[in-house]
Formats: sequence, C-alpha cells, structure tokens
Amino acid sequence: MALVRWEPMRELNTLQGEMNQLFNSFFDQGAEGAGRRRWAPAVDLLERDDSLVLRADLPGLTEDDVQIEVRDDVLTISGERKAEHEDRENGYYRVERSFGSFARTLQLPAGVDADGIAAQFENGVLEITIPKPEERKPRRIEIGVNGGRTVEGKVKEK
Repeated sequence: MALVRWEPMRELNTLQGEMNQLFNSFFDQGAEGAGRRRWAPAVDLLERDDSLVLRADLPGLTEDDVQIEVRDDVLTISGERKAEHEDRENGYYRVERSFGSFARTLQLPAGVDADGIAAQFENGVLEITIPKPEERKPRRIEIGVNGGRTVEGKVKEK
C-alpha cells in the first residue's frame, strides 16, 4: 500500500476553483446573454504636486471603445471589450481573457475643474490627468465702524 500525503491547502484550492466555476457559470449567463462576461480593468491612482493621475489598463481597446464622463464630481470610465473568439460546436477550447462591458467610477475632490481634465490613450493604457482644486483661502471680512459698513476699504455712513 502506498502512503499518500494529504495536503489540505491543495484540496481547498481545488474547492475554491470549483466554486469559482459555479459562480461564473451562474452569473455569466445573465440578462446580457450567454457567453458575455463583465470585467473591471485594473486602475492605479497617483498624486502629483498639481494633479491626480488615473491609469487604467485597457488592452485590446482603442480610444473609440472608451467613454469618459464627469458628472457631479464623479468621473466614470466605461466601455466594452468584444469577444474575439468564435463558438465551436465539436470541441472545447480555453477562454480566460475577460470581455464584456465595464464601468469604473472615481469620486473627485470638491472644486475640481472638469474642463481641465485631460486624457491620453497609448499602448492599451488610458491616462487621465485631473488638476487638483485650488486650496480655498480664508476670506477676511472687515468689520464696520460706528454702525457703517466697509465697502472697498472705505467706511460708508448710514
């Protein structure tokens, strides 16, 4: 009789893989149709002295496949990657790359000038530069003298 070493982590990995397949097959057959999948591109956000920079990996897409919108201090990147494979009736083949529609949102700091946002798309990487809002400086309010009020540095009598 051969002695077989029991490796619980390998069994857990197998169970996790089977559960992932179960959930993927259940959710991927939703209202969008059989074979369509949702995916979320990887996004990095970094801060520079005068701006925030968002980089999204969008391999296989062009700038025409992506929409960028700003509404109520929320930046939304959306689009769709089409499936590049054909269905086969007689055999199986492996498809691991995700496809389908996506949308990513980012809450912008208050006061961001939406007209100053710029985007570039190169080698499958979308880079969006968001200017930081100017710091709000305290505004000094002058106090009126003898019941008058201050207007442009002069006291105006009632």
